Order: sequence, then C-alpha cells, then structure tokens
Amino acid sequence: MATKKPSIPTAPTTPVREGEGGNSVVLERRTQRVKPPQMYQVAMLNDDFTPMEFVVMVIQEFFSKDRETATQIMLKIHLDGKGVCGVYSKDVAATKVDQVLDAAKQHGHPLQCVSEPVE
Repeated sequence: MATKKPSIPTAPTTPVREGEGGNSVVLERRTQRVKPPQMYQVAMLNDDFTPMEFVVMVIQEFFSKDRETATQIMLKIHLDGKGVCGVYSKDVAATKVDQVLDAAKQHGHPLQCVSEPVE
C-alpha cells in the first residue's frame, strides 16, 4: 500500500481571465496557413512524325478543347516545339500525360507529353 497520495500533474496554463474565479484557462486560437497545392502544366513536344490531325484529336479528347482551340495549341506545338494543353494538380497532370502517351503508343506515333510545375 502506498503511503503517499499520487499527485496530479498540472498542465501549463496560459493567461487567466480576471473576474471568473481565477481558475479558468484561456486557449488562444491560431489560424493555420495552408498553401494551395502546386499546379502542373501538361505540355506536348513537337516531333516530325506525328500527324497534326492526331495531335488535334488527342487535345480534343483528353483536354476537352474545342476544334479551334485544339488547332491553335497544335500549331503552337508545331512552331515553338512545345505547347501547353492544360494546368492541373499533380495527380491529374500525371494521369493526362499517361493517357496521351498510351494513345500515341496505340496508334504508333512517337508523340511526347510531359508535366512541369507551374512557376
């Protein structure tokens, strides 16, 4: 049998409000700052073998662009060597890249697609 009564540890307290008995503990609310997730742009790279019409079809199908916008993106890819098809979260961008690469492989085209962090 213990001869000493166990003591209850006391928690560190923050400032006490006066006039409420003196035994109240006031907790301070701190707002958390959360950054928005890093966004990634999905870009297609130009090559001399993939037909332009296939690139337009891929942009329409996987990036939900209308024919005119898809054609403009395809021309940017053709003239500048690279064109951005869309900006997404990391997982969605990776999925889009995989879809484009799979479609190109199935049709026998060497089309390349990459995702890059947006600066």
